[in-house]
Amino acid sequence: MFLRLLSDIQWRAAHPKWRRMTSSQRSTSTTAEPHPVSLPAQAQVVICGGGIMGTSVAYHLSKMGFKDIVLLEQGRLAAGTTRFCAGIVSTARPVSIELKMAHYSNKLYQQLEQETGVQTGYMKTGSISLAQTQDRLISLKRIASSLNVMGIPCEIISPKKVLQLHPMINIHDLVGAMYVPEDALVSSANVSLALATAASRNGVQIHERTSVSHVTIQKGQVTGVETDRGRIQCEYFVNCAGQWAYELGHSGEEPVHIPVHACEHFYLLTHPLQEPLSNSLPTIVDLDGRIYIRNWQGGILSGGFEKNPKPLFTEGRNQLEIQNLQEDWDHFGPLLSALLRRMPGLEALQIMQLVNCPESFTPDMRCIMGESSTARGYFVLAGMNSAGISYGGGAGKYLAEWIVNGYPSENVWPLDLKRFGTLQSSRTFLRHRVMEVMPLMYDLKVPRWDFQTGRQLRTSPLYDRLDAQGARWMEKHGFERVKYFVPPGSDLLDLDHSKTFYKPDWFDIVGSEVKCCKEAVCVIDMSSFTKFEISSTGDQALESLQYLFSNDLDVPVGHVVHTGMLNEKGGYENDCSIARLSKRSFFMISPTDQQVHCWAWLKNRLPDDSNLVLEDVTWKYTALNLIGPRAVDVLSELSYAPMTAEHFPSLFCKEMSVGYANGIRVMSITHTGEPGFVLYIPIEYALHVYNEVMNMGQKYGIRNAGYYALRSLRIEKFFAFWGQDLDAFTTPMECGREFQVKLDKGIEFLGQDALLEQKQNGVYKRFTMFILEDHDTDMDLWPWWGEPIFRNGRYVGKTTSSAYSYTLERHVCLGFVHHFDEQTGEELVVTTDFINQGEYEIDIAGQRFQAKAKLYPFSSLFAQRRRKDEVELSGYQRE
Repeated sequence: MFLRLLSDIQWRAAHPKWRRMTSSQRSTSTTAEPHPVSLPAQAQVVICGGGIMGTSVAYHLSKMGFKDIVLLEQGRLAAGTTRFCAGIVSTARPVSIELKMAHYSNKLYQQLEQETGVQTGYMKTGSISLAQTQDRLISLKRIASSLNVMGIPCEIISPKKVLQLHPMINIHDLVGAMYVPEDALVSSANVSLALATAASRNGVQIHERTSVSHVTIQKGQVTGVETDRGRIQCEYFVNCAGQWAYELGHSGEEPVHIPVHACEHFYLLTHPLQEPLSNSLPTIVDLDGRIYIRNWQGGILSGGFEKNPKPLFTEGRNQLEIQNLQEDWDHFGPLLSALLRRMPGLEALQIMQLVNCPESFTPDMRCIMGESSTARGYFVLAGMNSAGISYGGGAGKYLAEWIVNGYPSENVWPLDLKRFGTLQSSRTFLRHRVMEVMPLMYDLKVPRWDFQTGRQLRTSPLYDRLDAQGARWMEKHGFERVKYFVPPGSDLLDLDHSKTFYKPDWFDIVGSEVKCCKEAVCVIDMSSFTKFEISSTGDQALESLQYLFSNDLDVPVGHVVHTGMLNEKGGYENDCSIARLSKRSFFMISPTDQQVHCWAWLKNRLPDDSNLVLEDVTWKYTALNLIGPRAVDVLSELSYAPMTAEHFPSLFCKEMSVGYANGIRVMSITHTGEPGFVLYIPIEYALHVYNEVMNMGQKYGIRNAGYYALRSLRIEKFFAFWGQDLDAFTTPMECGREFQVKLDKGIEFLGQDALLEQKQNGVYKRFTMFILEDHDTDMDLWPWWGEPIFRNGRYVGKTTSSAYSYTLERHVCLGFVHHFDEQTGEELVVTTDFINQGEYEIDIAGQRFQAKAKLYPFSSLFAQRRRKDEVELSGYQRE
């Protein structure tokens, strides 16, 4: 019943090359069989994978005008994971870009049947997400706020309302729920076949039972695809192989690392109830019970995400088509118990089948898309974390835009393949991480939680020293970084598990670290920063960097320039600082998670010149950030050199000795706006320099600090950081960084035309600081990020960063304000007057708090006024 549906037959009947195949060729056998149509010798795009992702990419590419497209499927279309998908289209997603993908998918599937004639089974039933605890209800309220401002109907409802919408639900333990009336159900296989039908009509060639053995890559560029039926030359290759994406990526001579791993996923199907369930009943998502429930042919389909998942195919086992895996009722038992508690009336229901199918998961619970960092033209769309049907339409659209235009229409950095490095592709790492990820799908995710598996992978030489002093760790791009330091005698267990939407247990600890940064001196280990050296025998390094960066890098040796690496639209591909070490050598410091992305961006745009060298030196240097007014005293005594502003001006870099160690690159910058220095120390000297700094600093009140203190300091100084505040769609003109752009440096740079246009015409969003005015830090919910911003009662944007300012004793949010015409909804230029003349509110889980808006840093709020150059030197912040 679940194998193939009527639309499969209808679709194949409309295409002669499938009509000629016999019924025996339609079996589930994986034996190679004759093919009536030969493969083309070349194509512009080859897509591997005939599930929802592959067919969606083919559909959207053909819609955008690409015609020379070949889609290859090793088995039959939609016969992999897509065939077993539960068919729930849900827009209730906490990550903004995933919410947008799901919303687009819902709209696409709604009209797909009319467009193609293929029955997709689309039915708008709505969904209800249940909350058994107040914390769960808060998390749902945060999602509801995001849905509502996007125009997606959504409401928080009472348990009684849940019972009215779904009379079989047990509501005795509920505190509330979230109702999304436009969520839907579909037949996933039929949606995929409908997309394939439309793509085929637009000229896409589709070949089943064709296996891709490997992708050929020459000089870092895709050149073709080798299959069991011959070679196809191509310009672009798209890996939509689902759980086999990892294997396919590693099959060539130059591997493409795609960190996905499969786990078994269980759901049961029942016979119809004595009084069959109505098809219009909403889908139930019982997050605290770890299960979902939908109607299915008068009965139900119910599955979930157990606490003890079963990973599979770690050793690389392959199948052409996914077969139902072995039943395991003992393993499914807890989910079945949760189902019977939620719907007690099902006890007498007859179960038809327990389905066990593989689902692929990623290391951070977000899907993977984008172009490989090592092979131009090699694109990936995989790792849907059991949400493939929800994301399929939108994900295929964004990837198609990426191929056709060179970039998607939305910021997809949270999903970009280049957020991962090779270290996340270890089979052991992936196996252990997905065992943690799968239960987290329905676990309560409060702000600033950390993965527990795959840790201590990349560590600073100071890790053990800092750990022994009470460091509490978080992970970024596989690197261990300190959140804060627990003082002796504190309750370590409580602080390790302080997860809340309210004031956290570490509040006072971080406050004391911030105070020390402002009054004495603190040390933060920031070794995780990405560090590159660019050098040349002639002027090639300077000339290339002048084109790739917006600021003027032709500065005297020893000076540091903060600059953006922009794209053609003027948006930030990177936000970094570059020190000129010599006339032909530069030292570049970038955010931690920029290591892969920034390297690929530079390699693809630097000239192919053997005299120009780009080297990743991240691992060579430990970085210590000395923050505070006494930092100058500590360094002066350790180096026997004057470190005052007269002798060591701001935005300056100099190699010097610290203690017994020589060759330390000292820069007069911090990442907080406070006075201080960053020391880039060759790793063999790291422990010595740290010990010397701590010993000398004792008389100046020195202490360790972590990234939470840094975050508070940088946000209260109105400093943005890349990856959260800044992205490929944000320009310097939109975030008050015009002073970091030299439009008159005499050399054209990438993004210059877009910035000149903005300078002339104005900007359509402005980076703004908001200070919450009627917010009780102790009693009210905290803002974290992603909260809607309202101006005069109208939605104008979202926050991108939030932190408590211990200086202002208020919460501070940063975010972008847009200006929409009240009548037409058209986006208008955002002026200074528009920002200053509005009354603002920040929505935190449905409750609005008044906020005061500021466009620029305002020195009067702080005890010490800052010179403009000090503000500039601290203008790059990352977390």
